[in-house]
Amino acid sequence: MKILVFSDSHGNVTNMKRAVEEERPDRIFHLGDVVRDAQVLAEAFPQIPLEYVCGNCDGYCDVPAQLIADVDGKRVMLTHGHLYHVKLGIGVLLEAARKARVDAVLFGHTHEALCTRHDDFWVLNPGSIRDPWRAGYGVLETGDGALTCHLMELK
Repeated sequence: MKILVFSDSHGNVTNMKRAVEEERPDRIFHLGDVVRDAQVLAEAFPQIPLEYVCGNCDGYCDVPAQLIADVDGKRVMLTHGHLYHVKLGIGVLLEAARKARVDAVLFGHTHEALCTRHDDFWVLNPGSIRDPWRAGYGVLETGDGALTCHLMELK
């Protein structure tokens, strides 16, 4: 399974659509800022399941600020990151992920891409899909019982 991970689109649905058309994912995660963009993307690609969480720029939001998704039996935590103060460091987020016993934690908010292993789980920040000079997104893939992630730049 291939999952595209977006964050911090801030109105740039066009970049997300381009990535979806190029990558042809099985599923999409949006990590907030702006939730309305995720809803527009879901309308454009109704055949692709899309899950999203609220970010700090989303104001009142009727979806959670965090969720744990099942990805082929793997636990994946989605959050925007602002509730964990990730702009000051990711230690609090890592501790929450450890306590939740996840296989991956996905966050945004900083607009700085990151994909690394920490202890026994993946840590992925796809960066911002909005920025024209460095629009980025993440890819989660499963196969043979394993979960992997990598970063991509929009071409």
